[in-house]
Amino acid sequence: MIDTAVTLDTSFEDYSKSEWMDAVKQVAQNGGFYEALGSRHHAMFLEKSSTLLVSFETINGMRALSSMAHPLGWEMVRSEGWSHLCLASEGDTWFRDAPVYVFFDRLIDDGFFDGFDRVVFYGAGPGGYAAAAFSVAAPGAKVVAIQPQATLDPSVTEWDDRFVEMRRTDFTSRFGYAPDMLDAAEAAFVIYDPTVPLDAMHASLFTRPNVTKLRMRRMGTALQSKLLELDQFEAILTLAAEDALDIASFARCARARRDHRPYLRGLLNALEQDQRESLILTLCRFVNDRTSAPRFARRQKQLEAEIALRNAAEKGDDTDQGAANADAAEGAG
Repeated sequence: MIDTAVTLDTSFEDYSKSEWMDAVKQVAQNGGFYEALGSRHHAMFLEKSSTLLVSFETINGMRALSSMAHPLGWEMVRSEGWSHLCLASEGDTWFRDAPVYVFFDRLIDDGFFDGFDRVVFYGAGPGGYAAAAFSVAAPGAKVVAIQPQATLDPSVTEWDDRFVEMRRTDFTSRFGYAPDMLDAAEAAFVIYDPTVPLDAMHASLFTRPNVTKLRMRRMGTALQSKLLELDQFEAILTLAAEDALDIASFARCARARRDHRPYLRGLLNALEQDQRESLILTLCRFVNDRTSAPRFARRQKQLEAEIALRNAAEKGDDTDQGAANADAAEGAG
């Protein structure tokens, strides 16, 4: 049995799956509501303020990504005092399930979203798809979608071979094609790495007048985790809610990657692959001036030695050529 006094400040990290579910239900019921949506989905609502975050998360994901094993949206409840509606799935379902559609239909009929001044939909991957697709339920909302899929309908995205098990799932009926569902949003932001081809191809399908594409080049396939590691998750959601998220403000947030070792190592690998010697040296000097990084220190030392040897050899060649020219001139005289 779990502690009967669990709150937003209680860590669920060591809870079993059943204990975790009981704890989340209890917190939600004490501050709003909890509802099971069929066998694979859950809805947990906490009411705090007139700003509402609607997040789409997997249970395994939130237990792994949050230091307290909480829904990620609870960070905004604690730090910003936002209200939060979490749609949680058992595994990656893309939230393509009739009970989820019925739940959103009921929220629309009840005018649930009309009770909030600001609404932000958020998700990553399958959750990013869902955030875009279900945002149509709240016209005027903001949407932040990390690496979203536009659809997994094979007639549209047969080139995406990562989720072949989902190809029989219906992506053509209610809340189906995510880019079209964004037409009612005030603004949407698609975050992706353009060097990941399939993510970039899905991002291209979200080209709309109200969609801003935010690129995290060389950050890979787990951007949600990277934003959490960079401590920029809350900042980006806050900027979106305050109508302040754009390419420039996102770039300022992304500058945190300059101190992110995995990003720096990935950038070094990419430069090595392209044989960009001058940029490699610039990167190594930048990193070594800021921190202790043995790999970068070794590479800088190696490059500087190679450059010194090359310069010395070129200087020797110039000296030899000069002597040869002098001999030729003397002989001609």
